[in-house]
Formats: sequence, structure tokens, C-alpha cells
Amino acid sequence: QLAESGGASVQAGGSLRLSCQASGLPFTRWCSGWFRQVPGKRPEGVAAGCADSDPVYADSVKGRFTMSKDNAKTTLYLQMNDLKPEDTALYYCALDRSPPLLLDPNNWLAKGQGTQVTVSS
Repeated sequence: QLAESGGASVQAGGSLRLSCQASGLPFTRWCSGWFRQVPGKRPEGVAAGCADSDPVYADSVKGRFTMSKDNAKTTLYLQMNDLKPEDTALYYCALDRSPPLLLDPNNWLAKGQGTQVTVSS
């Protein structure tokens, strides 16, 4: 199971840190990622990475978002700085053994329910 937390309503320029607690999954061995979805639109990849490689980021968040993980706590994080109104979305985490394309939200085996981030201008 994956359980996200940390979503909130913030003003543009603010920061948030999202957390994703994993249980019952091979957290340390599998790839992990963050995705977001706006109602009526397709989900998009935000950041994703595998055990021994640096995360990759969507162009829209490069330099502002940082993904990290604490294996001891089986928790994935997404630090989001300089938030913009266009970052408003439901953010969810996902795990998979070997997704073919890291930022493609399809084909990820385990997905959480998400946490809402709302950024006002």
C-alpha cells in the first residue's frame, strides 16, 4: 500500500513537502515516482527514479522539485519549492519493478490515492 500526505493549499512561491509511506512492497528495490493529475486531464509524470540512479524530472518542475527517499522509513518524498498555480493537482506516488518509461504514468503497478495540492496566485 501507498499512502500520501502533505498536500495543502498554498500561495504561489510557497513550498510543500509531500510524503508517501509504503508498506508491503519492495520499496528499496523497486522504482518509485510522483505523478499528478488535474480533473479532466491525463495524469503526468513529475519525478521518478530507480534504486541506483538519480531521479528524472518533468521539464516543468526541474530546478523546483526534488524527489528523495528514506529506505529505513520506506518513505518517498517530493520537496516542492517556488510553487506555481499550474502545479495545482492531485499528486500520487507509484512503485513498480521496472517501468518502461519512468515519467509515463501508465504501467506502474502500485499507485496511491493521492494528496491534493492547490496553489493560488
